Order: sequence, then structure tokens, then C-alpha cells
Amino acid sequence: MAHSRSLKVCPVKLIDLRSDTVTRPSLAMRHVMANAEVGDDMLGEDPTVNRLEKMVAEMFGREAAVFACSGTQSNQMGVRVHCVPGDELLINETGHISLFEGGAPAALSGVTVRTIAADGGFLDIPNLEGRIRSNDQHFPRTRLLCLENTTNIGGGRVYPLDQLQRVSEWAVAHGLKRHLDGARVFNAMVAGGYSATDLGKCFDTISVCFSKGLGCPMGSMLIGDRDDILKARRVRKIFGGSLRQAGIVAAAAIHALENNVDRLRQDHENAQQLAQGLTGIEGLRCDASLVDSNLVFFEIDSNLGTAVQFCGALREQGILIGPMGGQRMRAVTHLDVSAEDVSQALEVVRSCLAKGLANQTATAGSGPYSK
Repeated sequence: MAHSRSLKVCPVKLIDLRSDTVTRPSLAMRHVMANAEVGDDMLGEDPTVNRLEKMVAEMFGREAAVFACSGTQSNQMGVRVHCVPGDELLINETGHISLFEGGAPAALSGVTVRTIAADGGFLDIPNLEGRIRSNDQHFPRTRLLCLENTTNIGGGRVYPLDQLQRVSEWAVAHGLKRHLDGARVFNAMVAGGYSATDLGKCFDTISVCFSKGLGCPMGSMLIGDRDDILKARRVRKIFGGSLRQAGIVAAAAIHALENNVDRLRQDHENAQQLAQGLTGIEGLRCDASLVDSNLVFFEIDSNLGTAVQFCGALREQGILIGPMGGQRMRAVTHLDVSAEDVSQALEVVRSCLAKGLANQTATAGSGPYSK
């Protein structure tokens, strides 16, 4: 999320924990980008994009994939592939598709969103039973089930594979299509101990993102069977997402898949370090047992200030954390944040609280930070 004002010069190293979207391509990634073989992707002639699409489709055990500009775009391609105007999708109330994509299901596809409350962002059969509309002209047709893994605003939680499998089986039995918002699906696989092919069997389409934990400058992908991806290519054109020499950024994604997946474990370890440290700080509330991946949510006591005020105080000291509204904040570890950076961030948090700085700062950008 862009901020209108520039960052002030800080007395300590700037440590950006707002999101894993803030990562910058490494020198090695920039090298492969600069030397990528390219062509016209819209004409299907970019060899690097074609290689990436084939690579990812095979990874998830599916027939095809199509490159997209962003996770929002690939999610909305999935919605449009499975639904027609007047249809309805089911999703957890914290799901990115419902909260942070600008009402795109309605705006782009005429699809209504029915949100369901569930702890941690996890949907299971008890949450879903009774949610499918009856076949009546008064109601939208319940057509699509959307899950999110990891769950982002739900807490960065990781679905157990057996839960994904039983929810998937339930959806098929009830005639629903299944879409996974996998913005951080590689984090989920590393933390959950399951494979891409395991996930590929549970969904009709999967959206994956390269610009978060994998450290690419942009890019996502929609994965599915051949017919659905052919439809998705047409939708991508309608949504303005057909690209030309996209091999430059596809090369970054290939490099990331080959080099940056296993190292996500370090981000998860750093998140645990951060969560454990926050747990021990008076005035903050953080449950480290709920930190599954690289997202850490915590709250500040109301007598010490709001999340926006506290994040503003931290910002002045070179620590960027995302206020989520009220008392809640989110910190995200990523490849540009080391264990030493986490230790430094914790020291600044302690210092700000000790000095009572949370109440001295009125604003901290334009939160909440959604991505």
C-alpha cells in the first residue's frame, strides 16, 4: 500500500515488516531478468513465460497455467472462469477476495460474495453446511467455494491437508467449483509439510503469487485444467492483463522457484522469534502458538494508544509495521529481514513502550495494510 509522505531519515536501520510485498529482487534475480529470452506473451510467443507456465502447472499436477500481473487479477480470473453474473461465491469473512480486492467479484463479474465467520480464517464442513442457496429464482446460484492458504487476516494460519481434502470433497458432492487463493501457498506448503500436487488435487483453480515470500518484483499465476485456463486467458485479456515481453518478470519467478522456496523456513523461524519476543513485552498481546508462517499479529493495550499511533511511533524509529485498525497490528517476516533485524525491531518496540511514544504520534500512513 503506497503512502503519500516520504520516510524520514531514521537513527537506526530501516526494517520494513509491513508485508513480504516490499522485498526487492536480489542481484542474482536481476541478472536473470536482464538476460531473459523474451517474445510477445499475448501471442503465446514468450519462451520464458511459456516455460514458467509449464513448470508451475506440472508442479501442481495440473494441465495448464496462465501468467497474471497480480494475485488480485489471478483470483478474479478464477472467479470469472467459474461463475456468471448472478452467481454467488462462499468465502471466509477474512478472505482477501472479499475484503481487499475492491469489490471485484461484483464489479468485474457480477458475482455476489457470501462471507462466513470461522476462527483463523479456516472453513470446514460445519461452517459450510446450510450455506448453499436452494434452487429458487429469488436467490443467486451458489456456484464457487474460495479458500485462502495461508489465511492472511485470519492470522497467517496454515490449513491442515486433511481439512483441505474433506472440504474439497464436500464441495464436489454439492456441485461447487473450488478456487484457492494461494497468495502465500509456498509458505503454507513449507509450514504444512505437504506438496503442490497434494494441493492441486483439492481445487479446480489455484492462484499463486511470486511477489511475496518468493521475492519477485511482480507476477502471479492461475493454475487449472486446460479448458479453464483457456477461458482464463480470454478473461485476462478482458481485464487488461495480457502482456508483451513478460519473460523479464517470468524469469524472476523461475529463479525464485528454484532458489527461494526452501528458505521460507527461515522467515517462519524469524516470525516465531518475533512472536516470542512480543509475548514477553508488557502492554502487548501476542499468542506465538498461533503463528504458523511468516505473519505475526499482535495488539497493544488501549491505555497505551492505538495501533495507528504505535506504528507511527515505531516508524519514527525506523521500524515499519502495519496497523490493522483498533489495537491490532501485523508484522511480516521476509527475505529482506534477518534474525538480527528481528532482534533490533524488538528492542525498538520495548524502547517505544518504555518512553510512552505510542500516545505521542497521531498517524501512521493509511492502514490497514492488506497484502
